[in-house]
Amino acid sequence: MTKVLSVASECVPLIKTGGLADVAGSLPAALAPHGVEMRTLVPGYRPVLKAVGRRKQVAQWDDLFGGFARVFRGKLGEQVLYVLDAPHLYDRDGGPYSDALGRDWPDNPERFAALSSAAAMIAADGIEDWFPQVLHCHDWQAGFAPLYLRELGAGDRVATLMTIHNIAFQGIARPAMISPLGLPRAGFNEKGYEFWNNISALKAGLVYADKLSTVSPTYASELMTEEFGKGLDGVLRERQEDLVGILNGIDEELWCPPYKSPAGKAKHRKALREEMGLPDWPGPVCVLVSRLTEQKGLDILLQALPALLDRGGQLALLGSGDRDLEKAFLGYADAHPGVATVIGYDEALARRLIAGGDAILVPSRFEPCGLTQLYGLRYGTLPLVALTGGLADTVINASPAGLAAEAATGVQFHPVTAQALAQALMKLVKLYQDRATWTRMMKNAMAAPVGWDQSAAAYAALYTEMVKPA
Repeated sequence: MTKVLSVASECVPLIKTGGLADVAGSLPAALAPHGVEMRTLVPGYRPVLKAVGRRKQVAQWDDLFGGFARVFRGKLGEQVLYVLDAPHLYDRDGGPYSDALGRDWPDNPERFAALSSAAAMIAADGIEDWFPQVLHCHDWQAGFAPLYLRELGAGDRVATLMTIHNIAFQGIARPAMISPLGLPRAGFNEKGYEFWNNISALKAGLVYADKLSTVSPTYASELMTEEFGKGLDGVLRERQEDLVGILNGIDEELWCPPYKSPAGKAKHRKALREEMGLPDWPGPVCVLVSRLTEQKGLDILLQALPALLDRGGQLALLGSGDRDLEKAFLGYADAHPGVATVIGYDEALARRLIAGGDAILVPSRFEPCGLTQLYGLRYGTLPLVALTGGLADTVINASPAGLAAEAATGVQFHPVTAQALAQALMKLVKLYQDRATWTRMMKNAMAAPVGWDQSAAAYAALYTEMVKPA
């Protein structure tokens, strides 16, 4: 049994802002059949402490970055959960990273250095007579943990894995924070945690961890380019032998369509049209569930929409984010009967959209893995995706070869431009009109492997390879 401590800043079903939470919440149970005992450490935000319920104190520190802190043991499904309760850092209104107005908490460097430090101390000293062999660190919020572990003298006993979920967020702090964060001054250089004369928590993880991973093979390759590497491509090229891409999966019990075959979608499609106020047109009902940002390619979707609407297709959108994009999609819905827009997020509505839609649009400029297209595959809601990151790795394009082999599960487009997206939407409508081909693609999609089995096996093999001799 390989013992792994996973440290993450969010985790379903306790707290979520993105895909990181889904991975942190799903991995422990997925790994158990593969001989991995994973325990998870998360910050004790108010919603987390409330959700955990019954708990037992298993560790404490009198001064952890400015105040008393303790670790509670709780449950994550059937797995062990550790919650870092540090009221001076986490007991506040707002979100995990920002206040109610969307402003980053000014003490974020200390808040997540504390999380990293607690993880390193647990990994070094054990907890409840449990001694991790691997410390799995997720994103910049856990980036200092491999360095702290080395400073504790335990780097030769406990292996460290740093996973990048989204390299756009790097945990930048001023050089004046070196001492307050307990970092070794000798590491503040180009080969260490220094990044453009600032501290980078993510770079610290990439430099000092034993192995690196990210959430799809294609994104692993993209990260080593200037276009996608966000200034850390050089570090990743130097460490490419230690970098692996392992796809995320989804919880197939949680995301289970209310029908067994393509024919079962019809009544959900009809109900969705009625709920969203869409007319009975001949084209596909396309759905979109997303943050409304340029990263997600929604600015080019606005330009490309006539290619869908002019051919009898429709769009039902659920999301929030950039105010200009929110206004633009609301305006489109007011002006066009084929567009319905709901601003916000509603998990139940998201499921109804995916169950009732014919296709799901994911035109992202970059997408490390993406989960939305996996939900679409599971529900036979064919993904139309940009050829990038995990979207490229999980959707089989309806190319002549893909169609001839009867393997296609969706439509890919490249480059990420309005023109290319418009052409892809026209192709989607044409495919939809060929009912035999569309039904075949739906069956392919619903049979596609989107769960954790393959990825959990890959993680288990990586941990086994990493374990250091006793």
